[in-house]
Amino acid sequence: MGVLSGIRIVELEGVGPGPFCGMHLADLGADVLVLRRITGAPNPISDAGDATITSRGKRIVSIDLKSPDGVEQALAFIEKADGFIEGMRPGVTERLGLGPDVCLKRNPRLAYGRVTGWGQTGPLSQAAGHDINYIGLSGALWYAGKPGDPPFAPPTLVGDIAGGALYLTIGLLSAVLAARATGQGQVVDAAIVDGTAHMMNLILTLKAAGGASNDRGQSIFDGPHWFDSYRCQDGGFISLGPVEPKFYALLLEKLGLADNPDFAAQYDSRLWPSQKDAFTKLFAGRARQDWCELLEGTDACFAPVLTPDEAALHPHMAARGSYVAPGGVLQGAPAPRFSATAPTATPEAPQTISVSSALKAWS
Repeated sequence: MGVLSGIRIVELEGVGPGPFCGMHLADLGADVLVLRRITGAPNPISDAGDATITSRGKRIVSIDLKSPDGVEQALAFIEKADGFIEGMRPGVTERLGLGPDVCLKRNPRLAYGRVTGWGQTGPLSQAAGHDINYIGLSGALWYAGKPGDPPFAPPTLVGDIAGGALYLTIGLLSAVLAARATGQGQVVDAAIVDGTAHMMNLILTLKAAGGASNDRGQSIFDGPHWFDSYRCQDGGFISLGPVEPKFYALLLEKLGLADNPDFAAQYDSRLWPSQKDAFTKLFAGRARQDWCELLEGTDACFAPVLTPDEAALHPHMAARGSYVAPGGVLQGAPAPRFSATAPTATPEAPQTISVSSALKAWS
């Protein structure tokens, strides 16, 4: 049971943002039914389907969508659903007989969710691409990385998940709420380029106020010595981010640099390169754990840079149960948290069931 208990979602089997969105909804209590396509050939998606983390909490049925009977079975589920998730290239579901016009005719209250990289329309809508391409075009990749180096962001997180899956999640839920109020369903076009462009608004606000530049390394989030990560003596890394002067002053105090005039000017970008060189040498002189003992838990805006396995064992993350490992498989726990309708602490494994059993459950 969770905050979305009673909401039914049909997910057309796919990869990336669509399954992640379905997992997120299932984590929060929605009844998510995956339509696994019978292809008659090796299918890397289906072959791994039950074992993937993004399948957790779902039920899975196999359907031949190339047959009229299979399409009718799919529509029977969609007719009873609140929402539908598909992540195919534009036009594919129409060719399958499961396009928005057909589905909304069968279920006028349906929230029909579509997630793609480029969107349903536009000159690039039919082109292949992946996370790095979408965030490159949208501007979201620009500030990722060191000045002079090619930009590179954490794989899949900015585009596929943040700009794709999470925007599809909020879009679907918004459309479900609207349908409950008006009786009218609609199509949700969740394009990663749109979502990541929308995510740029905080940086663009800073840019409009003169705090960010198109020149990489000249903005407060990609240039200063006090907003960066550093290698330690043992090969580990730490991160710093004391944007506010009072936090920066505390960092300098902890580092024994409070009276050093070379670090007094926090926001003078002309000094950032030399200050960053000094910080690089300073942090390389001690092990990561030494810096944790000095700075962690203070207002210096500090954290070690951890692997996922290390993060799961960190006292703060462990206390919150941010990671779980059912069956020995490390995975992020359901999020966010709710005070009255908390999801299960350990997500359930997916269930593969027959079409008849699924139809009976949704009757």
